Amino acid sequence: MANWTRFAVSALAAVAIATAPAIAQTETPESEEVLLVADEVFELREENKIVAQGEVEARYQGRVLRADKVIYDRNTEKVRASGNVVILDPDGTERFADEIEVDSTLSDGYAIGFSARLPNGGTTTANAAIRQENGINAFDQVVYTACETCDENDTPTWTIRARRAVLDEQSQMFSYRDAVIEVGGVPVFYMPFFAHPDPSSGRRSGFLPPKLGTSTKFDFFYQQPYYWAISPYSDLTVSPLVTGGTNPVVELDYRKRFWSGNLEVNTSFTNEQEFDGDGEKFGEEAWRSHIYAKGLFNITPKWSWGFGLERMNDDLYTRRYNIDGENERRGLYNSQPRRLLSQVFLIGQEKDFYADAALFNIQGLRAGDDDARFPVAAPLFFSEQLFDLGSFGHGAVSASGAFLGRDDGRDSRRASLAADWEQTSVLPGGVLLQPFSEARFDYYALDEDFSGEANVTRGLGNVGTRLSYPLYRPGKSVNILVTPIAMGAWGLSNVNDQAIPNEDSLLYEFDETSLFDANGFSNYDLYEGDGKAALGFTTQMRWKGGTTITTIAGRRWRSRSDPSLDVTTNLDGTVSDWVGGVTTNFGRRLNLSARVRLDDDTLALNRIDARLRSQIWRARLAVAYYKVDEAINLRGRADEGIQISGQFRLTDNYSLTYGRLRNIEEGFDARHSLGVVYEDDCSRFEIAFERSEFLDRELGPSDSIQFRFALKTLGEIGSSEFD
Repeated sequence: MANWTRFAVSALAAVAIATAPAIAQTETPESEEVLLVADEVFELREENKIVAQGEVEARYQGRVLRADKVIYDRNTEKVRASGNVVILDPDGTERFADEIEVDSTLSDGYAIGFSARLPNGGTTTANAAIRQENGINAFDQVVYTACETCDENDTPTWTIRARRAVLDEQSQMFSYRDAVIEVGGVPVFYMPFFAHPDPSSGRRSGFLPPKLGTSTKFDFFYQQPYYWAISPYSDLTVSPLVTGGTNPVVELDYRKRFWSGNLEVNTSFTNEQEFDGDGEKFGEEAWRSHIYAKGLFNITPKWSWGFGLERMNDDLYTRRYNIDGENERRGLYNSQPRRLLSQVFLIGQEKDFYADAALFNIQGLRAGDDDARFPVAAPLFFSEQLFDLGSFGHGAVSASGAFLGRDDGRDSRRASLAADWEQTSVLPGGVLLQPFSEARFDYYALDEDFSGEANVTRGLGNVGTRLSYPLYRPGKSVNILVTPIAMGAWGLSNVNDQAIPNEDSLLYEFDETSLFDANGFSNYDLYEGDGKAALGFTTQMRWKGGTTITTIAGRRWRSRSDPSLDVTTNLDGTVSDWVGGVTTNFGRRLNLSARVRLDDDTLALNRIDARLRSQIWRARLAVAYYKVDEAINLRGRADEGIQISGQFRLTDNYSLTYGRLRNIEEGFDARHSLGVVYEDDCSRFEIAFERSEFLDRELGPSDSIQFRFALKTLGEIGSSEFD
């Protein structure tokens, strides 16, 4: 090891910093100290040079330079490293060159036989790299790929080759001249000019990968998104869609982050006629559009407000133009399929307090929907205060209300006050005793023309207890916990007044989640009074290796039937159907969950919802199956369907995919697809045939070919929607 003069050390520090001409140096080094190791260091006095050679290694501020030889020329103040030059950056970037030369101030320099391996997996090579004093970095004969290459004879799945590439450190933009994208070594796309932001620069404006293809609705189509980074806190993506059969569509995505929250808006518009699944136009040409927007903002650390906006002026607009996002949740409440929900809401929450309030209205997109018959909530609200009563248990008081109005149909207004209490005690022998009570007062202001009464008041309540006896059996390989549970309660009778409209419990069904609750209804308009009892059990088996199986099952008895509760609720009559659920977790090999409802007399299957996920060897499978018997279906007919998605790896790179969404009862496939996928460490190519027999008015069955080609670090080229 040798100690250099201070000036020579500064020069080698410059070499260590100069990882490549493509890297900008914007900070002054905190220290000029360099740790230098070499087989030998000597001075050429006549040439005024200092030479280090033989496994030279210089370390400076986390960077490492290795070379066979390093020369510092005092006359020109140039530092040259040659022979197996390797530069390691703190971020993991590795740079290689046959030879590099820079000056001591890094104002200019060059590298011969340059290559780099980037932290994101990308690799780039160039015959020469030059860094100029103005921050322009130029590369000649550039090749870039994100594919892993083990030796020089490997052919990457894809590469970008360009005659020349430039990095402007001021604008932080890469630009290429005469760029060619090669797939498997074969040229596929030629671009005379191509540019993108420096990957290390963060958010930058520019074009995003396009969507393109052909369609029976559009003929060909091409959508080219442009991303505009307006500020560090906002951006806008403009995505014009040009097709061969319809007028252009412009789609906009705007996002903005405020100090107190964030805002997201997705909208589109066009001026066009209606058209069917074959692209045949009809009707008048008109402006058509949609908007999905949401925002959430903090008022204080405990209170926030937000909104969700969902509107369109053509029921089939988003289906015609394949615009996603309809079923996303955009606020406090979630809408049903093919129903748009716009809302404004307020939320407050503390350790023992919660409150919310919302205004909303609904737009229907289904055939036959009449928006005038949908309720407008002005408002819905709920608040609850919890109390820790120590040895006396826990209590809560709550207030809620629903003010609903319609342009066509009945109006109703409800205000409720409620209180409940519960305590848990351990009796001798390990029996758990949980006495409870609940009480509620409701006031309804009604539309007398529809209900026959102007207002209705009612008092509701239940009192009862739960008994459970956990039985635990540890084992060498599996631990088993079995808990028999019994619940008994008595409530006020005749609480479901026929004048009270059922607004919030139309689709309610008693199941295992409320098996041991005193009131089987979680909403307000219907209430379960009278005497009731439930008996059931829960089990949990847990193996040492992590496998678990949990179950719950039971049924409910009532002292008398309530004519307000129909068969769909599972609380009609005096005995409920048997209800149960099972969840298994065998790791990646098998995950299964199922919920069932069995007839109380015959044990026939009235309802089942089952989900299965499995990954065994080269196969992955996900299945969801449901069946509802006509006897308990609100529509008075049976309903059965299945959804399957799977993938089987033929080799390490090739896979077969399969998907099916079938309405078994009506005998048609809403979606049926079969595809082939090629995937490696740097790319994914997928092509699939899909058949849809779904019919929604003039949009009918279709066949499609889906295509998508994704290149790691460059994005996706193609389309997922071809019909």
